[in-house]
Amino acid sequence: MEPQRVKDEVVQALEEVKGEDIQVLDLRHLTTLCDYLVLACANSNRQTRALAHRVEDHLRAHQVPIQGMEGLQSGEWILVDLGSVIVHIMQPGIREYFNLDELWGGSRYLSQRPPLHAIAHSPDHTDQYP
Repeated sequence: MEPQRVKDEVVQALEEVKGEDIQVLDLRHLTTLCDYLVLACANSNRQTRALAHRVEDHLRAHQVPIQGMEGLQSGEWILVDLGSVIVHIMQPGIREYFNLDELWGGSRYLSQRPPLHAIAHSPDHTDQYP
C-alpha cells in the first residue's frame, strides 16, 4: 500500500477510537527514516493502548505489516512503526514535554485537527478541518 494511503488509514483508525489532537507531518523532504509521522493524544494508559491496537488491527486488515510496537507496557507513549509511517500515541503531558511537533519543525503539517473538546465548544461547531 502506498505511504499516503497508509497515513490516511492510520488517521481513520485513530479517529474511530476518538484519538485527540491528531496531526500528520510530512517528513519526505527531511529524512529517509519515514515518509509521514502521525501524532495523536489519549487521556489514559487504557486509551493509548486502545488506539494503538485499533491502528494495528485496522492496518493488518489492509495487509499492511506492523514493523514494531513499543511502549504498550507503560501506555504513556506508544510508537507504532509501519515502515513508511510512524505513529506516536501519547498522553498530553508526554507530548508537551517531548514536543515532537517542534523537533520536526521543518516538516509540513498535512493535517492538523483541533482537540475534540475545542470542536465541541466552538461557536460554529462545524466539523471541518483544514
